[in-house]
Amino acid sequence: MDTMIFLQHYWWFIISLLGALLVFLLFVQGGQGLLYTIGRTPDQRNMIVNTLGRKWEFTFTTLVTFGGAFFASFPLFYSTSFGGAFYVWMLILFVFVIQAVAYEYRRKPDNLLGEKTFDLFLMINGVAGALLLGVAVGTLFTGANFTVDRLNISDLGGDTTISQWSNRWHGLEALLDYRNIALGLAVLFLSRLLGLHYFLNTIDDAEIRERSRKRSLCAAVPFLVFFLTFLVSLMFAAGYAYDPATGAIAVEPYKYLHNMLEMPVVTTVMLIGIVMVICGIVAGGLKGSRKAIWMSGSGTVLTVLALLLTAGWNRTCYYPSLSDMQSSLNIANSSSSRFTLTAMSIVSLLIPFVIAYIWYAWRALTRTPLTSDEIKKDEHAY
Repeated sequence: MDTMIFLQHYWWFIISLLGALLVFLLFVQGGQGLLYTIGRTPDQRNMIVNTLGRKWEFTFTTLVTFGGAFFASFPLFYSTSFGGAFYVWMLILFVFVIQAVAYEYRRKPDNLLGEKTFDLFLMINGVAGALLLGVAVGTLFTGANFTVDRLNISDLGGDTTISQWSNRWHGLEALLDYRNIALGLAVLFLSRLLGLHYFLNTIDDAEIRERSRKRSLCAAVPFLVFFLTFLVSLMFAAGYAYDPATGAIAVEPYKYLHNMLEMPVVTTVMLIGIVMVICGIVAGGLKGSRKAIWMSGSGTVLTVLALLLTAGWNRTCYYPSLSDMQSSLNIANSSSSRFTLTAMSIVSLLIPFVIAYIWYAWRALTRTPLTSDEIKKDEHAY
């Protein structure tokens, strides 16, 4: 395999892995959205906020890293999507900013807005954050309204904008495609499912654990319905394939189904992930097991990883253009230079050490379940 082709595939794998980890870490958003459903008293809500507060920065950091890695490895996507669909991305940024503000000021003495206002901020982030991220990811399969003109970059005296959005909605039109909505709702209910499993693992309160166990079954049903709706529609959808030799892009019926058949390892990873999520649902919903989060969480990472690999590998355009098919983006026509990808690949060798540190910090923060007494004694509680 040519070195450049290998680097492009390698970095799409890194992007997919970061995206998969981000979806798993959305359990923070899922838990926030259930703040008043699971926490019936102030003490219970404080326990929920503080157990999530120990992890919210992981989600925020992963989101930023995901965007930064996309910018560095596939800059044309970054400029096209983040620069064109800016209404959606600004909404996502807004709901994550108010989350950070809420954790910082929720229980500060004499705060101007009051504790319940910041609780509302957390709940808005818990619902809108997960839903909008799911819709945005859906456009990697369903496409967006943009055009790309690479000749503009050479026109130093005129318009140097390579990508142009084709309508005035700037990303909001994604909400009109039922497949994007299905994936957004699937991510929303998955985040709630993971959040409830996280409560089972980290909170020492009989009422919260019992409510979390029952609610996890309620969240599992719509998650499976919406996820299967998206997955089945994807299998029957046409996709855009590109010719590595010429760069020409053409419509290929059942493209994503072909990808799964032609990449059996990726398909196997997805199936293993789905089975692990189902095992987590059973362990959490029927048994109230503390280990449910590890089964459903690991399954989430494997499933999303395989799904994103299906979007970009096997000569697939990962960001189809609905305005001009030949403008569609793939890992070959949107990547950084060989030098940049090589330099970043060397740096990426440090990733296992970073993951090891995150795992150590995670275990240190959740070694024992959280109690109400612990919150009352903590001067820095959220």
